[in-house]
Amino acid sequence: MDSWRGWLKESYGKKLSKLHAWNAWIIVLLTVTGIILYIPSIRGDLGAFRVIMKQAHIVIGFVSILLIALYVPLIPKHWKQIRNKLSQRWNLIIVLGLLVGWSITGLILWQFRSLPPIWSNISLILHDLFTWIGIPYAVYHSISRSRWLKAMRSQEKKAAAAQASAELEKRIAAASGTEAEGKMAPQAFVEYLKKSPISRANFLRLIAGLVLVFGVGPAFYRWMKSVSDTGGDELEKLVGNDGNHMVPAPIALAESNPPIGGGGKGEFRIYTVTDIPSFSSENWQFVISGLVDKPVSWSWEELLKLPRKVQVSDFHCVTGWSVYSLTWEGIPLSELLKIAGVKSKARYAKMYSGDKVYTDCLSLEQARLEDVMVAVLMDGKPLPQQLGGPVRLVVPKMYAYKSVKWLQAIELIEEEHMGYWEVRGYDNDAWVPGKRLT
Repeated sequence: MDSWRGWLKESYGKKLSKLHAWNAWIIVLLTVTGIILYIPSIRGDLGAFRVIMKQAHIVIGFVSILLIALYVPLIPKHWKQIRNKLSQRWNLIIVLGLLVGWSITGLILWQFRSLPPIWSNISLILHDLFTWIGIPYAVYHSISRSRWLKAMRSQEKKAAAAQASAELEKRIAAASGTEAEGKMAPQAFVEYLKKSPISRANFLRLIAGLVLVFGVGPAFYRWMKSVSDTGGDELEKLVGNDGNHMVPAPIALAESNPPIGGGGKGEFRIYTVTDIPSFSSENWQFVISGLVDKPVSWSWEELLKLPRKVQVSDFHCVTGWSVYSLTWEGIPLSELLKIAGVKSKARYAKMYSGDKVYTDCLSLEQARLEDVMVAVLMDGKPLPQQLGGPVRLVVPKMYAYKSVKWLQAIELIEEEHMGYWEVRGYDNDAWVPGKRLT
């Protein structure tokens, strides 16, 4: 309460100065935590720390919203104060727009489980867009308004004023010759031509802007291209660059080619906890073991000979994005369990990824759901390496961390197993809320 009273007693200028400084630090913290959370290659290394980092990012976001609320009463006076400074007004509009945009989309992403998936998908894209624009703008703003650059501009203005004064005195003193006619003396004219048409301060600002444009521009273009892709182009590219060597390629059923779902709608964000593994049909195998009547092992060719089915379902990631209307083709997990025979003691199915690190677990009731599938094709194409191929688990009604990529083994066990992300804070029962399912 005392701190709030102290804030109310602060002068307008001090409030504005403090809010500016606090907001700058908050943006730095949000940028650092956001980038760490975004980088796919370090997700696995972060482990449980990633969950803490995510919560920290949310808390810092709420602090940012609080700063906006504290600034709102000051807006009328601040706007009036800069009424003759068009560049500052535009800067204020841009900064406020970015902060409000980040806040609204951040709140939606925070509560994405309670909202329709279209909300979180759009918010995720907009949140990224604000970041692509906002961070370079903040960096440029910091450089262009830094103390040393302001000092440089001040020195240049003083030097220019002194030179102008000297030139004026020189012209007044000269009452005849070429100078009396309004012309410069020969050597003075040479010195004039040597002067740069742009000041050092403005040149440095220009360089900073160009570095940001050429440094961020290509990555921003690739991001825009991936966002605008409806899914087909991305899949074609991933299949074309696939690092797996699986022979023969699975031949799609009629319902898969063309896909009865019309093709996936949305963008996959590729996350892994290890380097993406590659596989060859020469030494690849798929096994079911543990509490089963008959442990079984299939080679690639043997697995492809098993009867497959086609289904259309959505794919939801726990980070908020979704891909809709994917056409999957594969073997129902329930059918594979029937082949192996499940012993009465078995209660859970533990899944092993071919990356030799990732595991997860389903109860037998979950594993026997009719839409839980061991998939080999997606939208009529062989599952590419980066999307979990050659074989991945598909559990449509659960978040994607349950759909184990590069699936190579299933072990029937009696006690529940906590998977890779579950021991790092994620829910073991990862059901997608009903309102998010279509």
